[in-house]
Amino acid sequence: MTIKEIQNAIVDEFSMFDDWMQRYEYIIELGKTLPIIDEQYKTEENIINGCQSKVWLHADKVDDKIIFTADSDAILTKGIIAILIRAFSNQTAKEILNADTEFVNEIGLKEHLSPTRANGLVSMIKKIKMYALAFEAKK
Repeated sequence: MTIKEIQNAIVDEFSMFDDWMQRYEYIIELGKTLPIIDEQYKTEENIINGCQSKVWLHADKVDDKIIFTADSDAILTKGIIAILIRAFSNQTAKEILNADTEFVNEIGLKEHLSPTRANGLVSMIKKIKMYALAFEAKK
């Protein structure tokens, strides 16, 4: 699936919920499906700065695709990074760099997070794009 197709699927899933309490519960459930980062990658280098909670993000390149793994010490943040990984993992660096993140606004995520969590969300997206940029530069 393309990034856009995955993002559209996420938007569709969130549209099924009537209120934000249900959406928060769904985000927490998604966090439980997160591809967990290997303990060896829980380093300062992989921490996403700007997040209220600790969030680690690691990327590997496998056959021209970038595979992300992550973890967080907070259940909501774990769900947020799980959504982003679902959208961007297993894609090429170029696809990630060219992708927009409008789906985050479409599901209302940014506006329903505290300011510090919203900043963390932006930092997560930046870190994903930075990994893609680094892998693209190595070509």
